[in-house]
Amino acid sequence: MATKKPATPSRIADNKKAAYNYFFEEKFEAGMVLEGWEVKAAREGKVQLTDGYVVIRDGELYLIGCQINPLHTASSHVTPDKVRTKKLLMKKDEIKRLIGKVEQKGHTLVPVNLHWKNGKIKCEIALAKGKAEHDKRDTIKDREGKREVERAMKSRTR
Repeated sequence: MATKKPATPSRIADNKKAAYNYFFEEKFEAGMVLEGWEVKAAREGKVQLTDGYVVIRDGELYLIGCQINPLHTASSHVTPDKVRTKKLLMKKDEIKRLIGKVEQKGHTLVPVNLHWKNGKIKCEIALAKGKAEHDKRDTIKDREGKREVERAMKSRTR
């Protein structure tokens, strides 16, 4: 009797700092060009997106600052670079549209999360606009208000 493989988690890594620092206007899904050891490390959850950002060079998208820590059990004939620039794959017309929007003042591309889709690793990127300091304070205030409401609801149900 064949044993079933456990289902892989759909989310690999989230960039929680991005939601705090930016307003998301649109989200896009892009494929990634990865090496074998990077996929193995991502399967183990050794990915960090917090310092990552997306740049456009020669009409192509690249993810910079995404850290994938190599496993010690990965192959020995490869020298892993954990902050290697990774190419993102999208359709040309989508990239052209993004280029036009990024050239507008205050817009940037930010990686939001890495996830599995049909056995492939995808990167969700967002067209974002930076938050001012007072907007960040409002975000914190809203979050704390929601927590207090949840606590009050929990204490009532007990």
